[in-house]
Amino acid sequence: MNILYMKNYGRCFTILLFLMLHCFFTAWAQVPRTDTVPADTIVNNMEMRGAPAIQTRDTTIKHILEELQKVTDSDKQNSNAIQGLLQGKEIDNLTKYELVRNNLINASETYYLLNKKIIDLKSRTTTNNLDVFITSLNNPESKELGFSFSDRIVELVEKVVLKGKADKGERNGKIVESTKSIINSPIFQSFTSLTPPLAIANSVMNFLHSVSVNNKQISQKTLQEFEKELNKYVVYYTALNDANQKFEFGLNFNKDQLNLLQDNLYDHLMFTASALKFQLPQRGNKPIAETMNTFFLDEFKKEKVVDFFDKLEVKYTKGKRIDYELLLRENPNLKEVNNQLEDLILQTKRFENLYNEYFSLLDSYYTKVNNSLKIAQDNGLADKNLIENKQTEFRNLKNEAVTDIQASINIKELYNNTDKIKYRYRIF
Repeated sequence: MNILYMKNYGRCFTILLFLMLHCFFTAWAQVPRTDTVPADTIVNNMEMRGAPAIQTRDTTIKHILEELQKVTDSDKQNSNAIQGLLQGKEIDNLTKYELVRNNLINASETYYLLNKKIIDLKSRTTTNNLDVFITSLNNPESKELGFSFSDRIVELVEKVVLKGKADKGERNGKIVESTKSIINSPIFQSFTSLTPPLAIANSVMNFLHSVSVNNKQISQKTLQEFEKELNKYVVYYTALNDANQKFEFGLNFNKDQLNLLQDNLYDHLMFTASALKFQLPQRGNKPIAETMNTFFLDEFKKEKVVDFFDKLEVKYTKGKRIDYELLLRENPNLKEVNNQLEDLILQTKRFENLYNEYFSLLDSYYTKVNNSLKIAQDNGLADKNLIENKQTEFRNLKNEAVTDIQASINIKELYNNTDKIKYRYRIF
């Protein structure tokens, strides 16, 4: 509206000036000539009456021409200003388009990288070497700390409960055999959790209490002595089991959060792909990871996003220039997708948090396992040097796991890509 006003104002002023000139010259022609009267007589008469001197015809015309030049200059300035505004508007549309294009091309790679790293972190919530190490520490048959828990239970039954008379009498022999049977029960062998030692200790204690009812040789004092010795092992396995359970719970929660993040990433990807007119994948009953991997492999590639914008520019090319204003007006979804890219960046930051949480879990787990090993040392279950060697072995395995995951996921690659997305610039 301002541009049209400036144009019309300049034209009206020019027309008005020419009308004034026309009227002036017409009136001038009708004034009686005074050439028959001497000029000095006219001047003297006017001076005698006190009247001001009249400008000559040449002075008036000069003034009018000067005013006309001012109008012409003003009109030229207005025209230049209008052209500048039009050019500035075109540059603004070009800037908006280039921002959208670059952001969405870079975002296409961010979608791919984020999905890949989510899958990688989910698959590395446990590590084989750490699993083997912890399983061996928690195995009742293992001698990683210089003893077998199963053997120690049998020894305590023979020495404390039966007072070293395990081979004296059929009853004592049956108690030892029953104890061994409990330890080797298929029920405990099939445990998938890391609690067999605690379950075995509890079962053996219940068995001895039931036997003591009909066996007067097994007193309550004897059972208390047995339980006291057994508890030295139970405390160690309880601490180890607590470390395992908390680590497992933390891993499961971390994995659930990664699944939720992947679902949100899928929804955001579908919104962007739809705006770019890509053929959306049919998820069906397939896992989301499989669906997204197939989509990135067959359809949603960076090269295809570049090709989409190249074809769009050709479509809106008129002569030798691209009509960016029309392009943006007829494709409003592109601006909307650009304005929603902040959500994608927030998802990458959420992944970063889950990534860091995983290493925090490892650190906490490392501390708890070391504490359980210290308990084994303090209770005299294992030699100090052996415990220190196991702690060193566990530290090396933990550091190896951290290094492997950091190298595999390469979080810096995701940082570098998201830095290319100017998500704070919104387009309206």
